[in-house]
Amino acid sequence: QVQPVESGGGLVEPGESLRLSCTASGVIFVSKVMAWYRQTPGKQREFVAGIYSNGNTVYADSVKGRFTISRLHVQNTVYLQMNSLKPEDTAVYYCKLTSQYGDAWGQGTQVTVSS
Repeated sequence: QVQPVESGGGLVEPGESLRLSCTASGVIFVSKVMAWYRQTPGKQREFVAGIYSNGNTVYADSVKGRFTISRLHVQNTVYLQMNSLKPEDTAVYYCKLTSQYGDAWGQGTQVTVSS
Protein backbone atom coordinates (compact mmCIF):
# COMPACT_ATOMS: atom_id res chain seq x y z
CA GLN A 1 0.00 0.00 0.00
CA VAL A 2 1.25 3.47 -0.91
CA GLN A 3 1.16 6.12 1.82
CA PRO A 4 2.03 9.78 1.25
CA VAL A 5 3.06 11.79 4.34
CA GLU A 6 3.04 15.62 4.33
CA SER A 7 5.10 18.00 6.44
CA GLY A 8 6.04 21.68 6.58
CA GLY A 9 2.80 23.42 7.45
CA GLY A 10 2.57 26.17 10.03
CA LEU A 11 1.56 29.72 10.88
CA VAL A 12 3.00 32.59 8.84
CA GLU A 13 2.17 36.24 8.22
CA PRO A 14 0.89 37.54 4.87
CA GLY A 15 3.70 37.89 2.34
CA GLU A 16 5.86 35.22 3.91
CA SER A 17 6.82 31.81 2.50
CA LEU A 18 6.48 28.15 3.41
CA ARG A 19 7.65 24.92 1.81
CA LEU A 20 5.56 21.79 2.07
CA SER A 21 7.00 18.32 1.55
CA CYS A 22 5.35 15.01 0.77
CA THR A 23 7.14 11.69 0.73
CA ALA A 24 5.47 8.48 -0.39
CA SER A 25 6.45 5.08 0.93
CA GLY A 26 5.12 1.55 0.86
CA VAL A 27 5.09 -1.08 -1.84
CA ILE A 28 7.13 -0.53 -4.97
CA PHE A 29 5.16 1.78 -7.19
CA VAL A 30 5.48 3.97 -10.24
CA SER A 31 4.18 7.43 -9.57
CA LYS A 32 2.39 8.99 -12.50
CA VAL A 33 1.28 12.24 -10.93
CA MET A 34 1.94 13.89 -7.59
CA ALA A 35 -0.29 16.79 -6.66
CA TRP A 36 -1.31 19.17 -3.90
CA TYR A 37 -4.87 19.99 -2.95
CA ARG A 38 -6.27 22.15 -0.16
CA GLN A 39 -9.47 22.34 1.80
CA THR A 40 -11.11 24.81 4.16
CA PRO A 41 -14.04 24.05 6.47
CA GLY A 42 -17.33 23.78 4.63
CA LYS A 43 -15.73 23.81 1.19
CA GLN A 44 -14.77 21.13 -1.28
CA ARG A 45 -11.17 20.09 -1.62
CA GLU A 46 -9.59 22.06 -4.45
CA PHE A 47 -6.65 21.42 -6.74
CA VAL A 48 -3.56 23.55 -6.15
CA ALA A 49 -0.71 22.15 -8.26
CA GLY A 50 0.40 18.93 -9.92
CA ILE A 51 3.53 17.48 -11.46
CA TYR A 52 3.69 14.59 -13.92
CA SER A 53 6.39 11.95 -14.21
CA ASN A 54 7.77 13.79 -17.25
CA GLY A 55 8.15 16.97 -15.23
CA ASN A 56 5.22 18.88 -16.66
CA THR A 57 3.43 21.04 -14.11
CA VAL A 58 -0.08 22.43 -13.73
CA TYR A 59 -1.28 25.15 -11.35
CA ALA A 60 -4.57 26.56 -10.20
CA ASP A 61 -5.04 30.14 -11.38
CA SER A 62 -5.16 31.36 -7.79
CA VAL A 63 -1.56 30.28 -7.09
CA LYS A 64 0.17 30.82 -10.44
CA GLY A 65 3.30 32.89 -10.07
CA ARG A 66 3.40 32.37 -6.29
CA PHE A 67 3.59 28.61 -5.79
CA THR A 68 6.08 26.18 -7.35
CA ILE A 69 5.79 22.40 -7.35
CA SER A 70 8.84 20.17 -7.79
CA ARG A 71 9.77 16.55 -7.17
CA LEU A 72 12.65 14.19 -6.45
CA HIS A 73 11.94 10.98 -8.33
CA VAL A 74 14.42 8.83 -6.47
CA GLN A 75 12.90 9.68 -3.10
CA ASN A 76 9.32 9.88 -4.36
CA THR A 77 9.13 13.29 -2.76
CA VAL A 78 7.20 16.30 -3.95
CA TYR A 79 7.57 19.87 -2.70
CA LEU A 80 5.31 22.88 -2.79
CA GLN A 81 7.15 26.17 -2.42
CA MET A 82 4.61 28.81 -1.44
CA ASN A 83 5.65 32.46 -1.69
CA SER A 84 3.75 35.70 -1.13
CA LEU A 85 1.21 33.88 0.99
CA LYS A 86 -2.21 35.42 1.48
CA PRO A 87 -4.83 34.88 4.19
CA GLU A 88 -7.00 33.12 1.60
CA ASP A 89 -4.29 30.46 1.25
CA THR A 90 -5.17 29.28 4.75
CA ALA A 91 -6.26 25.64 4.50
CA VAL A 92 -5.33 22.06 5.17
CA TYR A 93 -3.03 21.00 2.35
CA TYR A 94 -3.15 17.41 1.11
CA CYS A 95 -0.74 15.46 -1.05
CA LYS A 96 -2.15 13.02 -3.61
CA LEU A 97 -0.14 10.35 -5.37
CA THR A 98 -1.44 8.61 -8.46
CA SER A 99 0.26 5.31 -9.29
CA GLN A 100 -0.54 1.98 -10.84
CA TYR A 101 -2.46 1.24 -7.64
CA GLY A 102 -4.72 4.28 -8.01
CA ASP A 103 -4.90 7.40 -5.85
CA ALA A 104 -3.45 7.69 -2.35
CA TRP A 105 -3.93 10.70 -0.08
CA GLY A 106 -1.87 11.98 2.81
CA GLN A 107 -3.31 13.02 6.15
CA GLY A 108 -2.91 16.74 5.46
CA THR A 109 -0.92 19.59 6.98
CA GLN A 110 -2.36 22.89 8.23
CA VAL A 111 -1.23 26.17 6.69
CA THR A 112 -2.43 29.34 8.39
CA VAL A 113 -1.68 32.80 7.00
CA SER A 114 -2.58 35.50 9.48
CA SER A 115 -1.21 38.71 10.94
